[in-house]
Amino acid sequence: MSETLAARAQATLHDWVQSESLRKHCYAVADSMKHFAQLRGEDTDLWEAVGLLHDMDYERHPNLERSPTDGHPFVGVAWLRENGWSEEVCHAILSHADYSGVSRGTPLEKTLYAVDELSSFVVAVALVRPTKSIHDVDVRAVKKKMKDKAFARAVNREDIIRGAEEVGMPLDDVIAQVIAALKGDAGRLGLIGAS
Repeated sequence: MSETLAARAQATLHDWVQSESLRKHCYAVADSMKHFAQLRGEDTDLWEAVGLLHDMDYERHPNLERSPTDGHPFVGVAWLRENGWSEEVCHAILSHADYSGVSRGTPLEKTLYAVDELSSFVVAVALVRPTKSIHDVDVRAVKKKMKDKAFARAVNREDIIRGAEEVGMPLDDVIAQVIAALKGDAGRLGLIGAS
C-alpha cells in the first residue's frame, strides 16, 4: 500500500517546522480541511494534506512584510513543486495568502482560506476556558470572543467572515463545523483539558 498524501505531508511538515505551536496550527487546519472534505464528498486525503502543508515554510520564511514573490508561501510551494506535489496542492497553498495575487476558485482553496484563521481562533478560545478543553467551546463562545478586539489580536476577523462568505455557508455553521473537527483530534491538539 502506498503512502497517503496526508502521511507524506505530515513528514514534510515535521522536516520543515520545529515549533510545536505552528505544528499544532497545521494539525488543526488539516483536521478542519478533512472534516469539510467529508461533509462535501471531496478527497479527504488531499484536503488534509493541504491543511498540513499550507504553512510549512512559515517558521523559516515568515514573510511578515507580505512580499508578493518571496518568503511564505512561495518558498514552500517552490519546494513542493520540485518534489512532485500537484499543481492543485500548490495553487491552493498560494491562494490562502491574499498578498500572493493567486485567486481562490475551487472548493479546496476557498475552504483552506475559510478555516485557516478560524481554526487558530477556536483553539485560542478553548485555551482560555477554565477547563482548557475544546469540548467546552460552542459557537456562542467563539462569536463572543470575536467581538473582543484584545483577544487573539493577531487573528484577522475580516478573513474569518470573508472565508465563510467564500465557502457559501453562514458563519455560525462554519464555526460549528470547525469546533466539531477539532473535537475529533483534541488529544494531538492539546485540547482535552485539565483533568
